[in-house]
Amino acid sequence: MRDAADPLPPLRDVIAAHGLSAKKSLGQNFLLDLNLTRRIARAAGPLDGTTIYEVGPGPGGLTRALLMEGAARVIAVERDDRCLAALADISSVYPGRLEIVSADALELDEPGALAERNVSGPIRIAANLPYNVGTALLVKWLSTPEWPPFWQSLTLMFQREVADRIVSAPGSKDYGRLSVLTQWRARPRILFEVDPRAFAPAPKIKSAIVRIEPLAAPVAPAILSDLEAVTAAAFGQRRKMLRQSLKQLVPDTETLLRTADTDPQERPERLSIEQFAALARAWRDMVEAGHVPCQTDKSS
Repeated sequence: MRDAADPLPPLRDVIAAHGLSAKKSLGQNFLLDLNLTRRIARAAGPLDGTTIYEVGPGPGGLTRALLMEGAARVIAVERDDRCLAALADISSVYPGRLEIVSADALELDEPGALAERNVSGPIRIAANLPYNVGTALLVKWLSTPEWPPFWQSLTLMFQREVADRIVSAPGSKDYGRLSVLTQWRARPRILFEVDPRAFAPAPKIKSAIVRIEPLAAPVAPAILSDLEAVTAAAFGQRRKMLRQSLKQLVPDTETLLRTADTDPQERPERLSIEQFAALARAWRDMVEAGHVPCQTDKSS
């Protein structure tokens, strides 16, 4: 059930009372406008009766909005101990609905942590991600071995340039490894931009809210670790033809590309996700046949 009003002080007052300042080393930029954070929360909704997993809540601007918009429970993971007291103040106003986890989300076993807290079924992830770990966290959530994953949607803040890479199609300048890894397993879309002036301190770049929903199955069969290896090699030298850039994977790129029915003179930004999956399968076949000196872990 939504709360019409938030009895807590304005976020600027909270930050001042707790002596908080955004740390560049943690990629922090605090959102101060509760109207904006409520808009972000609604983008993750409808929230009534849901459990939200939030990363990097900081002083709690989005946390408050998620609770105000009706989330039954918010599990907030924060590695900055300075912010814990401000989050505890929110918890006291919303008893039983906010659980604060002091941890590094990159290292946290999230399905295990959720199970320990008796969370069953898919959850939603909503976060104003720290800029310096946003991409790494997204790749982590896309790389979960179980699919469909433990989450049913991601509503995340990214730098605008990262958001563009996530949603870009083949042939565009922003299309790259992150585009392939995301769209192979999920459907992303940019919802809206966020003006730099909404943050404290104001970053020099624009941000955007991206919503990502998992597909029931990948768009084409492949082993995740093989797809990661192929895209890393191809986009690591994106200006080169595939017959050259893929040599770090296998000396005989002509056989690899012929098996995948791919033009050796093609460049990676023009390949579809299905074509990258075909390359990953062809490379796995060469690994199994002993034509590749090093192998990736098939368990992913």
